[in-house]
Amino acid sequence: MSTTSHHDEKIAKMSFASVYPHYVAKVEKKGRTIAELHKVIEWLTGYTESQIQQLILDKVNFSEFFSKAQLHRNAELIKGTICGYRIEEIENALTKQVRYLDKIVDELAKGKSLEKIMR
Repeated sequence: MSTTSHHDEKIAKMSFASVYPHYVAKVEKKGRTIAELHKVIEWLTGYTESQIQQLILDKVNFSEFFSKAQLHRNAELIKGTICGYRIEEIENALTKQVRYLDKIVDELAKGKSLEKIMR
């Protein structure tokens, strides 16, 4: 399934702060911790704990969130399907980055070890 320009634009404008509580709920529901969530976000984006908190307070959208991130060099090793989209087939760079984040949060919630998530 390929993304549309409307879909890509909607994701770009979505705030990280609005999605973050869903990430927290998803991982905690499966017995994982916020510390583990932050660890995988830090691995993917290069953000520190305090930077993540500030991005939430500033209510940055995903476009701004990823424009300032230092994506891990192994991020492209994140593969598979998330939200009905095969990550490696997504053409829009920002949408792909958001799906990377969604995928590693999903892997954390499914019990995958941090070492395997942080390829």
